[in-house]
Amino acid sequence: MDAGVGADGIGADFDSQGWRATRSWVEQGLSEAERIERVVRLRGGWTSEMRRLDLCGPEGQRSLVLRSFVKPFFVRHAEGLLTREATILRLLGDTDVPAATLTAVDATAQCCDRPSLLMSLLPGTVHLGDPGADDRAELLARQLVRIHQLPVIAQQRPRTYQAWVSPERVALPAATERPELWQRAVDVIRREPPAYQGCFLHRDFHPGNVLFTGTENDLQISGVVDWVETSWGPADLDVAHCSTALALLHGIPAGMRFADRYVAAGGTLADDGAAHLYWRLLDALGFAPDAEKVAVPWRELGRVDLTASLLTQRLEGYIASLFSRYA
Repeated sequence: MDAGVGADGIGADFDSQGWRATRSWVEQGLSEAERIERVVRLRGGWTSEMRRLDLCGPEGQRSLVLRSFVKPFFVRHAEGLLTREATILRLLGDTDVPAATLTAVDATAQCCDRPSLLMSLLPGTVHLGDPGADDRAELLARQLVRIHQLPVIAQQRPRTYQAWVSPERVALPAATERPELWQRAVDVIRREPPAYQGCFLHRDFHPGNVLFTGTENDLQISGVVDWVETSWGPADLDVAHCSTALALLHGIPAGMRFADRYVAAGGTLADDGAAHLYWRLLDALGFAPDAEKVAVPWRELGRVDLTASLLTQRLEGYIASLFSRYA
């Protein structure tokens, strides 16, 4: 999942798109003097439809963000996903993690046209370009360490992580000239998961889910979004996910450096290289064969250079580099 950022168009009428019940649900939570002035679709997401709702009232203007699941798979799982995100947003309200404030949730679409969650609008924008990527990666590493170090009591722990791929479901690139490399990677994740010290995971932490404010020379993280997959598990798994994304976005070296940045920022990863390799490959193979599912929202946000062939090439090279370093 990705942050819904980047306004598209001049707005959309809920009523004309079958959103009348959702609009009514939103309006019931507003003050009597407030009204929805503008609705803008936000780009960059592939699991949800994201909209910015611009409100006006006697106390001025403000904006909310509406997440709605419309794809059948995510509608089926919406109750768990949106309930989890609502719970996590409430939890994060008492921390220094820059997350949105929950306004309302209708995880089973009892009132809305589709399962929906309403939250505050965070400042900032997503940055996916190559210029400044190294500096942003440093900020990402520090932020991820702070997320992993959140003190969460046993009763507040999110669910144990779930793997997003299995050996039987890995889709290998049809045109690869290195099938043995891919098979070797698949064989690694056939083993039992290594033992780990659990911590609080974002579970989908990558540049598309982080907002920045400031200039290129003075950027600051202003928001971390998309908490529907929050889990309890090894820090290595969050680091793996961000590393894969960086390798695909900015090239293999960027992906290989992120774990070192994370450790330098105070994070702790598995001491055993084989264990760390397992988590890295478990994530990377989930993007096979061509990372197209992330490429679509990234292209919407300006990275039109990320063709399927380029991403497949980078993913294969990244897997080879993981074996070179950790095997």
